[in-house]
Amino acid sequence: MRFHELTDEQWEFIEPLLPRKARTGRPRADDRMIIDGILYVLTTGCRWMDMPNKYGDDSTANRRLKRWERKGVWKKKMDAILSYAYSNNKLEMKVAVVDSSDVAAKKGVRW
Repeated sequence: MRFHELTDEQWEFIEPLLPRKARTGRPRADDRMIIDGILYVLTTGCRWMDMPNKYGDDSTANRRLKRWERKGVWKKKMDAILSYAYSNNKLEMKVAVVDSSDVAAKKGVRW
């Protein structure tokens, strides 16, 4: 699968949706670089440790993905993107398909 980094237009849209940077302490790694790294891993299916160095530290990207998931940041972004797409006639949902082929079954569960 081909991977594309965020365009400037995409970045300008999602940047305001990110949590604010802390005023004190160690500066946070560049958000755009880290998000591109997260998207690279999720799109290509590679291991975190195989993420190219140009996207920063793989552990930082992995931690940020998980932390922002817990805080609802990804849902907030997705809701904003969908709202924008619907309101600008860039998305029309006629059919939705859910594929569970990648969802692992818990051990011991029988159908």
